[in-house]
Amino acid sequence: MSLDSYVTLGRSGLRISPFTLGTMTFGEDHGWGTSPAESKDILSAYLERGGNSIDTANIYTNGHSEKIIGDYFAGKGSLRDRVVIGTKFFGNLYEKDPNGGGAGRKGIMQQLENSLRRLQTDYVDIYWLHNFDPATPIEETMRALDDLVASGKVRYIGFSDVPAWRTAEAATLAEFRGWAPIVGLQLEYSLLERSSEGELIPLAQAKGMGVLPWSPLKSGFLSGKYSSGRTGPVDTARSALVGAPSQSDYIVIDALNEIAAEAGASPAAVALNWVNKRPGITSTLVGARRLAQLETNLDAFAVTLTDAQRETLDEVSAPTLNFPAENNRTLAAMLAFAGATVDDQQTIVSPLLQTNPTRY
Repeated sequence: MSLDSYVTLGRSGLRISPFTLGTMTFGEDHGWGTSPAESKDILSAYLERGGNSIDTANIYTNGHSEKIIGDYFAGKGSLRDRVVIGTKFFGNLYEKDPNGGGAGRKGIMQQLENSLRRLQTDYVDIYWLHNFDPATPIEETMRALDDLVASGKVRYIGFSDVPAWRTAEAATLAEFRGWAPIVGLQLEYSLLERSSEGELIPLAQAKGMGVLPWSPLKSGFLSGKYSSGRTGPVDTARSALVGAPSQSDYIVIDALNEIAAEAGASPAAVALNWVNKRPGITSTLVGARRLAQLETNLDAFAVTLTDAQRETLDEVSAPTLNFPAENNRTLAAMLAFAGATVDDQQTIVSPLLQTNPTRY
């Protein structure tokens, strides 16, 4: 597999690379980002290796990320039409403007026009709702997005970090009304964060949505810089923001480091390879503050894990899922086929009830 092993995004005809370039680090407004010059070097390296999927957001470095991407493609002629650019809306960049963000019609329209201006393009390929807006009716959001698709300014719609129940409601509404569907979900997913396996990923699989995991290295915890046997501070620009791994995190981190050593690969490459091959995953978001980090991340394509190594990672990182995921996994099939009956005065009792009669 390589960056030009394109995959379709959910139930759509849009083809994207198995790794999407995340650009949250582009720009220096937050103190740990990447300069415009090096950001453009990262873009060039990604595209030269066949990558075609770029992800940003209006709020990333207060709009600077979008501007860097726009400046890059402005001098590249038709190259912009050969890549997939996704940006997100929700974040309010305008002080004292109550409609500057969110998922209401006025806010959506304003945010898109500003993103198009910074990106120096007439359209975005994927427009992602960046977060949950409980104050706005979902009908208003989905109709506004459908209007943007009809206008040609947006090609596809995605949701990021929105609860499963709201996403399902939105998808059902769009299907019923004949509006543009949700073709993809962005969600946090890694060896250290698998709780989306409870509802979000099954929802995406059931409704034909692609899944793009973000933070697949869990803020650098899975990059190889950490281990339980290492003492002293870790030299990372974001360490003050993300803190340190917990004791339970180190169980997973140590197992990852051991398997990476066995496989002759970096822990980061192994962690990314694991994420990208999980059920339901379409394209994994990889970011980089430095060009060397991008190259390390793309080494994931060369990783080969044995079934035993993959099973070890699966087991050591197995999540505790929210109710009723675990209950359904362990009991649903048993209850459905237990065969208990008292018809014809028989006294046949389900084996499940025999073992734990008070629970039911």
